[in-house]
Formats: sequence, C-alpha cells, structure tokens
Amino acid sequence: MSGQELKTEIQHVLDEMPEEILEDILEYMKSIRNLSHHEIQISSDLKKIFKEDRELLQRLAR
Repeated sequence: MSGQELKTEIQHVLDEMPEEILEDILEYMKSIRNLSHHEIQISSDLKKIFKEDRELLQRLAR
C-alpha cells in the first residue's frame, strides 16, 4: 500500500472513531513521531510478539 493510500485509510478509520478517543490518538501520534527507526522497530517487534503469543501471555497472567 502506498503512503497516500495508508493516509487515506487512516483518515477513514479516524472518521469512524468516537470523539472521546481522538485526543488519546492524537497524543499517541505526537509521542511516536519523533522516535528513531530503531525505537519504532522495537515497538513493532513487541506488538508482533504480543499478537502471536497472546494466548500464552494470557495463560501466564492467570
């Protein structure tokens, strides 16, 4: 997906979000815009781990 297509899709999703959460989304976006490539990669890797191992993590939390 191209950068413009991603921005358009993000805009569609934002348009559907309740107003109460938009401020939180804005703050999150501001917080990540100045991250280095390395920091973004670490965050992406953690997200992947959590997604792939969600069931295991839930069992460990019990």
